[in-house]
Amino acid sequence: MYDKLIYEISKKDRIGYSLPNDDVGHFDINESLTRTISFDMPEVTELDVVRHFTRLSQKNYGVDQGFYPLGSCTMKYNPKIDEEIASNPAFTKIHPLQNATSVQGALEIYYETSRLLSELTGMQEFTFNPFAGAHGELAGLMIMKQYHMNRGDDKRTKVIVPNSAHGTNPASSSVCGFDVVEVGSTAKGTVDLEALKQVLNDEIAGIMLTNPNTMGIFERDICEIAKLMHDNGSLLYYDGANLNAILGMARPADMGFDIMHINLHKTFSTPHGGGGPGSGPVGVVGKLVDLLPNPRVIKKGNKFDFFHSKASIGAISGFWGNFLVVVKAYCYILSLGKENIANVAKLAVLNANYVKESLKDTYKLPITGLCKHEVVFDGLIHGQATTLEVAKRLLDYGYHPPTIYFPLLFHQSMMIEPTENESKETIDDFIETMKIIAQEALKSPELLHNAPHNTLVRRLDEVKAARTPILKYKDLLK
Repeated sequence: MYDKLIYEISKKDRIGYSLPNDDVGHFDINESLTRTISFDMPEVTELDVVRHFTRLSQKNYGVDQGFYPLGSCTMKYNPKIDEEIASNPAFTKIHPLQNATSVQGALEIYYETSRLLSELTGMQEFTFNPFAGAHGELAGLMIMKQYHMNRGDDKRTKVIVPNSAHGTNPASSSVCGFDVVEVGSTAKGTVDLEALKQVLNDEIAGIMLTNPNTMGIFERDICEIAKLMHDNGSLLYYDGANLNAILGMARPADMGFDIMHINLHKTFSTPHGGGGPGSGPVGVVGKLVDLLPNPRVIKKGNKFDFFHSKASIGAISGFWGNFLVVVKAYCYILSLGKENIANVAKLAVLNANYVKESLKDTYKLPITGLCKHEVVFDGLIHGQATTLEVAKRLLDYGYHPPTIYFPLLFHQSMMIEPTENESKETIDDFIETMKIIAQEALKSPELLHNAPHNTLVRRLDEVKAARTPILKYKDLLK
């Protein structure tokens, strides 16, 4: 029974709840709004439901259970005290239509968090309206487009996206109506300046990049890139999805960036994954502040209020974004304090370079030298196994695999981001496991070819899953 789906143990008229008698009365509902077929929900007891979802949770894997070195995504531990504070009914029961005078504490958190993010990034002002990173990217690009339109510069219909950029950047540019111009990288993993110069013209609205880039390499020529773009009349967009590598150490605005977004659910203490909740605040330099989405929270004397700019790109979300995510970010920043926040970057970079140096004689290192928050390998140096097989074999040892086959610059990419939270002992165990798998690829490659061996689900047919997905429980029972 314990491996059966909840629908398989369903029995007619079996219930696990008792509701009070209806005291609402009768109301006629428009027939177009009523269901005409059975909802067909499982009929089970409360105990069955509890056991079902508890078993599902035990089959899942998360950062609270073990090391999660997923490159580019910063799957790091989030302090539970931030969750506890954000769960306070004084926060959770605020209604979005309340008057500003009745939610002064919430608005103060919004305002103060925006000031903290401005200090950390150098940006003049932030909005918390975007619900996630990709939503923030879109909002930032809309600001970029509006900036050029306001100047009558409507020829700027193209955005440069280096091939070392985050995967969402070209998609966000396209959604915003821009044509994407790709620029290649040098052998050192940084933007090719000569290639960049070749594509600059009066049609370029801006460039989207992050620093360090997706390969974990710091763009040393960022000041020259900024000068080239600004001299061309273009703007620089900073993808700040992952700030772990520079937090408290460097600021995007000081590098020359005009617009950026931050993923609070990566760097600033909100569980990442599962579809949300997210928050992708967007920050801008002074000349772009009036274009930020409406409304913004401003401070007037000792009071806080909503402000609507006439020059704004408009509203991009319902109400004021995901407020509880902002609460967690506020708590996280204050708990670290100005004295300790830079340790996030220092330890993230230290851990990534420790992994790099420990594995560079076992796994191919396409870019040598100092990396930042993550390191990219290009498969095994020796052995008959692909990156996919190494990742599957890691599951047998109880580790979530790193990101594989991304970035696309290398054939067997394996991107590892250890984050700042992990201890040396945890990282040492992971490194040793990676070395053991490399030896298996030499001596017993079939172990990797058929991995995983001891997980609840064995090797899946990913092509079939993508082309003919099973979306209904009844199909599983056939």
